Amino acid sequence: MQIRGIIPPVATPMKANEDLDIPRLKWFLDHLIANGVHGVFVLGTNSEFYALDEAEKQLVVATAVEHVKHRVPVFAGTGAETTREAVRLTKMAEKEGADGVSVITPYFVLPSQQEIYDHYRRIAEATKLPVVLYNNPATCGGVKIEPDTVGRLAEIPNILGVKDSSGDLTNTIEYVRVTPDRFSVLMGRDTLIYSAMVLGARGAVPATGNIAPRLLADIYGCFVRGDLAGSLAAQRKLHPVRMALTLGTAPGGVKAALDCLGLSIGPCRSPVAPLPPDKMQKMRGALQAAGLL
Repeated sequence: MQIRGIIPPVATPMKANEDLDIPRLKWFLDHLIANGVHGVFVLGTNSEFYALDEAEKQLVVATAVEHVKHRVPVFAGTGAETTREAVRLTKMAEKEGADGVSVITPYFVLPSQQEIYDHYRRIAEATKLPVVLYNNPATCGGVKIEPDTVGRLAEIPNILGVKDSSGDLTNTIEYVRVTPDRFSVLMGRDTLIYSAMVLGARGAVPATGNIAPRLLADIYGCFVRGDLAGSLAAQRKLHPVRMALTLGTAPGGVKAALDCLGLSIGPCRSPVAPLPPDKMQKMRGALQAAGLL
């Protein structure tokens, strides 16, 4: 399996009382797939994985697998603060039929590179599923998966990729340089997708894929067809949308944008609050600038 394309971290639909909205999740998965994404990633950071209990996580994974029915690969986020919990969640995702897992680094403790290596090695050894590493220093207290560590982990047969949300293109280039061809580097900073693919990345896991899946698919599709100008134009068009996500606490910006587009999937779980009216107006302006409104 070679992991490539646009794989959005699917925002989790909620009812007004903040319970899971499973019918809306099915609708939203259909919407994303119909608009050209190449995979879906449930229980990611933008999916509010940290806010769901284990039973809810299992329900989301089971629903996604059953409903998608192999139209695109389904990846599940199984990161946790301890290796023990991450292994348990990974085994759950495998049992439910996920096509792969993405595992963020521990985000409260500050593990050494050897501890990070051992963490991922033990997770990979506990499953037959493809494993995608997830480097997000800003979210994880500054913890980074160093390129040398990624290179070592890429030697493990079922560790097949890394999502790099560092925003550091030098780091992304190093990930590409130190890993074999079977290994996929995926961009996690939405404003840098085109640049990362020029440097050897094979796609992206973009939060804005929830908002503008067709535009994201165009960035990738034009690129692989050799239409670099078209890919760059789509990337530039996306830029104001990604910047507008900073108007709220993540993933509040994603859900606010979907509200503006008439594609509401409900609120975030507290304490993440809806955007106030003045910021919603700025969000509408960003969506208009991107041609989405």
